[in-house]
Amino acid sequence: MKRTIDYFLREWKTREHRKPLLLRGARQVGKTHAIRTLGKTFSTFIEINLETNETARAIIERDLNVERIVFQLSELTQKPIKPGSTLLFFDEIQNTPNTINALRYFYELMPELHVIAAGSLLDFAIEQVGIPVGRVTSLYMHPVSFVEFLVAQGHKEWVKAFLEHSPEKPLGEPLHELLLHQVGIYLAIGGMPEAVNQWIKVKQSRAVKIVHEDLIATYEQDFGKYAKQHQIKYLTLLFSKSIQQLSHKFMYARIGEYQKRELEPALELLERAGIVTKVTRSAGLGIPIGAQADLNDFKIIFLDVGISQSLLKLDITPWFIDPLATFVNKGELVEAFVGQEILAYADPIRKERLYYWHKENRTSQAEVDYLIQVEDKVIPIEVKSGSSRRIKSMHLFFESHPDSPYGLRIWANNYDTEKNIRSYPLYALAKIFIDLQPEMASAVASLLED
Repeated sequence: MKRTIDYFLREWKTREHRKPLLLRGARQVGKTHAIRTLGKTFSTFIEINLETNETARAIIERDLNVERIVFQLSELTQKPIKPGSTLLFFDEIQNTPNTINALRYFYELMPELHVIAAGSLLDFAIEQVGIPVGRVTSLYMHPVSFVEFLVAQGHKEWVKAFLEHSPEKPLGEPLHELLLHQVGIYLAIGGMPEAVNQWIKVKQSRAVKIVHEDLIATYEQDFGKYAKQHQIKYLTLLFSKSIQQLSHKFMYARIGEYQKRELEPALELLERAGIVTKVTRSAGLGIPIGAQADLNDFKIIFLDVGISQSLLKLDITPWFIDPLATFVNKGELVEAFVGQEILAYADPIRKERLYYWHKENRTSQAEVDYLIQVEDKVIPIEVKSGSSRRIKSMHLFFESHPDSPYGLRIWANNYDTEKNIRSYPLYALAKIFIDLQPEMASAVASLLED
């Protein structure tokens, strides 16, 4: 499966002032596969799994002498490790956090050697030992995006059609409906690579459901790896119940009998593991958007919309039968899909944050689902799961944010423009971001190459 991260990994490979790389992201989003794909472009690829290889762990834990480490790993694997022609990959690095410290010395003493580290719980290892400042770089990876989903099914021409289409006019109705149907299928399946692969192979929703349930069980089994014993019950409770607040303002009181002081650290652990993402409220009056954020006021979305539906125990068959009708009844999931897509098309060199805007007084309230920064302006995004043209909240936003030149409406209708509102169909989120980011445009273009 081709991924946009492949482009950024190749760019890292050829970077003039390259540093050792940490590939970061939640469990099972495809990190190891992406690095193995990159490994095929080297004369020698050496993969060291620090969860299963006790000898390799002992080699690294002894000290930070990289010349010794390289020599002994070469002997262990019986493969040459040559700067410039070898990719050295440390997987499941959280099992030996000292490896993160060793990356500093790889950079200083062997700068020509390509070194990558990854791990399903990497951020917890970073919390223990920190990151060598200025000596290591990161890329962030997310579930399969909608564009990647289409490409994996062989629908490159459909992607080209809406990426090259001018948003000033509607897309042809047959293709528009066909693409919306694909969005419905994506919402049922989600973007976890194993689920996508199962769908492509057998086209059976039950096979996908089994993958989701296995992933959910794996995430729960991980709790004991990064939480203190007394926190596991809070993690388990949050994991099962916080999904009921998907895309709504999060309130600890709705979780159960426990207090915020007990639940808040557990929610932070789920966020660090990449299972949930906070969408933080911001006044949105200037940039950076996060400077005006209220960290105590947030919504949450889960890692993946497919997993979200499994946690909610929803019947996904309506997405395959009548997605247009199903969109209308699944506003929270559609909003989560948009957040997931925003993350997927963000520049992976940094950890993207999500923000929303909310205004409330005695008589009314208004909410804009997402805020993004475009150059030096704050742009509001309102998500419509159906075809309603009402955007009262957006208009209220403009009244108090005169510096925002336009807003984006993401909906199940076709492209449309009226005054300062630019409307994009749900399938076209990628176009918004590749039009803004040359690097992401190149990464998406690489997916479409023959």
